[in-house]
Amino acid sequence: MVKFNLPKNSKILKGQYFKDKTGSSNIKIVHVYRWDPEKKENPREDTFEVDLDTCGNKVLDILNKIKNEIDSSLTFRKSCAHGVCGSCAMNIDGVNTLSCMKSHKDIKGDLHIFPLPHLKVIKDLVADLNTLYKQYESIEPWLKTKDFQLQKNEINQSKANREKLDGLYECIMCACCSTACPSYWWNGDSYLGPAVLLQAYRWISDSRDEEKKERLRMIADKLKLYRCHTIMNCTTSCPKGLNPAKAIGSIKKMLATS
Repeated sequence: MVKFNLPKNSKILKGQYFKDKTGSSNIKIVHVYRWDPEKKENPREDTFEVDLDTCGNKVLDILNKIKNEIDSSLTFRKSCAHGVCGSCAMNIDGVNTLSCMKSHKDIKGDLHIFPLPHLKVIKDLVADLNTLYKQYESIEPWLKTKDFQLQKNEINQSKANREKLDGLYECIMCACCSTACPSYWWNGDSYLGPAVLLQAYRWISDSRDEEKKERLRMIADKLKLYRCHTIMNCTTSCPKGLNPAKAIGSIKKMLATS
């Protein structure tokens, strides 16, 4: 049997334990991944006792409380706190999701929080999304018309054509789906991944866009598109309830029938 070992400097060590000082009986044990590149140390898992009597219902509320009241060095992304920006995406209790939408009341026992998997970690819960954003840029996610410079009025769209974008435009590029996809883990430098491909399909499906054939040609590649093996992790993990796997299947069908 093949045995795989992590490099010594990547093994997660036991970190600090922060006991509750309030005397509350409503305590949640929270384990948080910590890594600071400036300290040249192994990553660790710190443990916090959090008083839920003075904390909101979401996992993001717990992180804010830890940073504001227990350990100000904890680093994570956040912005809108309403499931719109996608900034606070992380792995919570083994599932990629938005910490502002996930209720800690849904998690029985200890709470474990890690950065999005299979990405370089910048610090603590902040993952490096540069590759994902470059891939997103590569599909040219904007409306393309031949005479756009001469276009002075809005481009009308029928209600039926507008409805074709439902389930696509709502994507907030939080990367929960792509970082849950094994194909993206192993081929992230070439496979576009479910988030970017769903966005590509959003523009391919837009009746106002005049570059449908060119958009299809751009992604018709065995690595960019066909690394998808319909594992469905992307659809399962999407916090917005979207279906990237269906969008990818629709692109494949278009290419097969065009």
